[in-house]
Amino acid sequence: MQKYKYKIKNLDCPNCANQLERTLQKIDIIENVNISFMTQKLTFECNEETKEQALEKIRKTIKKEEPDVIIEEA
Repeated sequence: MQKYKYKIKNLDCPNCANQLERTLQKIDIIENVNISFMTQKLTFECNEETKEQALEKIRKTIKKEEPDVIIEEA
């Protein structure tokens, strides 16, 4: 497992961050998902070979739950 960190922008409130984190935790190919509202960071772990697939699933999930949120390389 490899740990990945991303910036997350346009997150409205801590409750939104918590709800989004709980939703992302349901994605089967990622583990240890954490969204920090204070630092505007998203971290997760996955196998290196599934990173792109994991990112795609994360982006789709976030777009569905919080359309204004943007994920960028940290």
